[in-house]
Amino acid sequence: MLLSGAEWISHFPTSSSLDDLTEPFRLRAKQFVAVLQAAQATVTISDTLRRPERAYLMHYCFLIARQGLDAATVPPMAGVDIQWVHTNGAGQPDAAASKAAAQAMVSAYGIVFGPVLASRHSQGLAVDMDIHWQNNLVIATADGTPQTISSVPRTGAGNTDLHKVGASYGVIKLVSDAPHWSSDGH
Repeated sequence: MLLSGAEWISHFPTSSSLDDLTEPFRLRAKQFVAVLQAAQATVTISDTLRRPERAYLMHYCFLIARQGLDAATVPPMAGVDIQWVHTNGAGQPDAAASKAAAQAMVSAYGIVFGPVLASRHSQGLAVDMDIHWQNNLVIATADGTPQTISSVPRTGAGNTDLHKVGASYGVIKLVSDAPHWSSDGH
């Protein structure tokens, strides 16, 4: 068993490929990204499908680090050979060391919000992407209607006009999570 800690982030990597999303969201996301790129927006995709093992690691490291969960109470997951409980020199459980290792994982994953075990990412129904552009963005909605977005900010995170265009494709912005877009806004 490998002790918990930042080295776990290299295990069970999250996909950054739109091809790994679930239909019909895959097609919708690809169409939205294609029109963004055709309009000269820069799109950087960081996460699409999150494997259940990664969701497990992210969920429990956050609970231990940020919500005080006792590392000894974390249920095991088949295929994830992690030891959440760290011990001191006498072999006794060391809650502070367990919490510190979990916090190292939270930091390494870049977790902002408490991850859940089953999410739109683990279902293949979400994409985390940074979007930005210069000047006005001339882009088509899903029905082909051209839209000119002259409002600011010129980012996917904060531009409500772009959020409306995304919604026309069935790619809904979760406003509280800067890069997150999904099939239903969650």
